[in-house]
Amino acid sequence: MAFRGWKRLLLLGRQSSFAKVWRSRRGGPSLRWKRCCHWSAGKSLDPEVRAFLEENTEVTNSGHLTPEIRLRLLTPRCRFWREKPDLWPYGDPFWAIYWPGGQALSRYILDNPRVVKGRSVLDLGSGCGATAIAAVMSGASQVLANDIDPIAGMAMILNCELNDLNPFPITIKNIINSEAGNWDLIVLGDMFYDEQLADGLHHWLQKCIRIHQTQVLIGDPGRHQFLSHSIHSQLHKVIEYSLPEYTRQENHGLTSSIVWSYQPSKSLE
Repeated sequence: MAFRGWKRLLLLGRQSSFAKVWRSRRGGPSLRWKRCCHWSAGKSLDPEVRAFLEENTEVTNSGHLTPEIRLRLLTPRCRFWREKPDLWPYGDPFWAIYWPGGQALSRYILDNPRVVKGRSVLDLGSGCGATAIAAVMSGASQVLANDIDPIAGMAMILNCELNDLNPFPITIKNIINSEAGNWDLIVLGDMFYDEQLADGLHHWLQKCIRIHQTQVLIGDPGRHQFLSHSIHSQLHKVIEYSLPEYTRQENHGLTSSIVWSYQPSKSLE
């Protein structure tokens, strides 16, 4: 199937090209999307893009760790599971996959609402927006979702609608290495797929913790790039979830996903 091949390219190395976008984005997205670099509640979507996303994704809440959350995703019943990836008119739809690190974070927040209740939360690399949605459902006082793909931002608004939530603010600027925001909690899943991007995340998260005492939770199923990075020595395992069979098949046999707490020692800050 075409999309399975597409995902395999991502998992085996194409993610490095996506990481270059994270590293190169200094002022936001392309000119076409510059006027849409930030969404807030009530922001209307381009009708053409909305129609395309609704036509070419499936609403589902099965096969994942969070059946409470409905999402628009690419599934085997979607046209672009079979079509050639080059026919997709936008950037690679990484947001249309519910990655296992994000699943673990979302499950943990739903099961432990005290982690976010009454707190400000930044969901970094938000993708489909599931973890941000979980934070809103669990009583976070403020949620900002961040993803550099403008189509991901639009998909997040659709996913908020599916779950009867007012859309939370969404920014599609690259905020890594920017001034550290004053967030109570930063959550990020499946972001350590490129060494240079991982280095940037490591230093930026350290800065957020040092300046604002921000709590950081990371979701990852144990990919080599994550386990081999120096940040791993500063992580404390919070909980591990067994992945549903469908997610295992989507991710080439990964069987579990872990939520980690990032607690760098003062000597490394």
